[in-house]
Amino acid sequence: MNEKKKEEVRGTFEFLKDWGDALTRWTERWIPDALVIVIFLSVVTYILALIWGFKPEVGVGSRAYQSIQAWGKGFWELLTFAMQMCLIMMTGYILACSPPVRKLLNGLSGWSNPEKPWQAIVVMSLFSMIVAWFNWGTSLIASAMLALFIVKRNPKVDYRLLIAAAYLGLGCTWHSGLSGSSTLLVATPDNFAIKAKLLDAVIPISQTILHPFNLILTLIIVVVVTIVMALMHPRPEKTFTVSPQLMDKLKLYEAPPKPEKFQSPSDWMNWWPGFNIILFIGGLVWLIWYFSNKGLALTLDVVNFTMFMLGVLFHWRPWSFLKATEDAGKAVWGIVIQFPFYAGILGLFKYTLLSAVFTNAFVAISTPQTFPLILYWYGGLLNYLIPSGGGQFAVEAPYIIPAAKQLGIGMGTTVVTFAWSDMMTDMIQPFWAIAMLAVAKLHFRDIMGWLLMVFFVYFIITSLAFLFFIPNW
Repeated sequence: MNEKKKEEVRGTFEFLKDWGDALTRWTERWIPDALVIVIFLSVVTYILALIWGFKPEVGVGSRAYQSIQAWGKGFWELLTFAMQMCLIMMTGYILACSPPVRKLLNGLSGWSNPEKPWQAIVVMSLFSMIVAWFNWGTSLIASAMLALFIVKRNPKVDYRLLIAAAYLGLGCTWHSGLSGSSTLLVATPDNFAIKAKLLDAVIPISQTILHPFNLILTLIIVVVVTIVMALMHPRPEKTFTVSPQLMDKLKLYEAPPKPEKFQSPSDWMNWWPGFNIILFIGGLVWLIWYFSNKGLALTLDVVNFTMFMLGVLFHWRPWSFLKATEDAGKAVWGIVIQFPFYAGILGLFKYTLLSAVFTNAFVAISTPQTFPLILYWYGGLLNYLIPSGGGQFAVEAPYIIPAAKQLGIGMGTTVVTFAWSDMMTDMIQPFWAIAMLAVAKLHFRDIMGWLLMVFFVYFIITSLAFLFFIPNW
């Protein structure tokens, strides 16, 4: 590429970066905390239920009272699902903090040449997206840790771009992978969609996560996004490197050191690895039994159980595991508080006629050819307001599943489309970046420009895929 072309590319990126900074400032100024948003959405849904949720002969007073009943009736219907989401986050966090994973991250940080900083971006991008495909909770924290290991060995890398690369797993691959909220939920027996009679039976991961369309699209995104990230590394004179003052502030989680002398038998038991070993052996036996009888029938419970047992083993001692759990607990409070409100919104759809109205609206504006794309765009917009994939599925499922059935769209196609729609705007939504940015000591506006560039590339590829290439299954 000649110098003129390079300058044009750099000029385009600077424009997008400025745009990204402006979008971040707008978001921070006008988009409140996720709890406030879900309360706002609850009020909006309540108003919609008053308007369209009942037959014409029902009076306003009865509508208002019955809508409150529907909201309250649904408020606690997602307790199991909420606990499953908390455990995905916590077990992933615990595993990422374990000593063996830290050693692995330290080794991976040496894979890139310090004189070629773009290689560090490649390593970081691939790690973030691949690990997120297996478990998004692990990717979120382990990617932040790997970034800190990398920057210590690669002082010439652009630190903002590195942290942006660490966030890619949450924006590009997580919901297409083995810890995806909706895909694992529909594969779990007696899930809320089955209880609500939206689904007739479970949808195995062979029809969602492991379907060729999902796997191929994931691979394309990983390759293209990694290339884009590497190409965006700025020239040395424009590179944002870590100052010594900032380097001193970058701290990695470390397990508490074993005491040199135990003060009591209880202290000894807290540090005896035998308890962890016994627990892991029991868990391993159960997993062997499960997979030998059920095959690769992953559910939310099985994924969480596996991650739980790996965390127990990798932390080796009970006290180390407990301290990591205590630290992980700080990351799940949002899920605990918000999910009852998502369930209340679900109740307004489930126990009024509102779901039928939304279903008919989707059917009216869609054809079997355009439904996946419309669902994809709609879900991406809604995701900016509902950053929780599980919460968003609870809100959308009551009307997108019936609409898909009326249009003759298979449930595999519908769930995979929703999963990708839920990821579409994650990379430009700061909600899940909070924990990572706290470790990295940056603001979201510092990485938004880079992520906005990736978002445009990602949006074009995925939109084309859901309009022209997605099969119906």
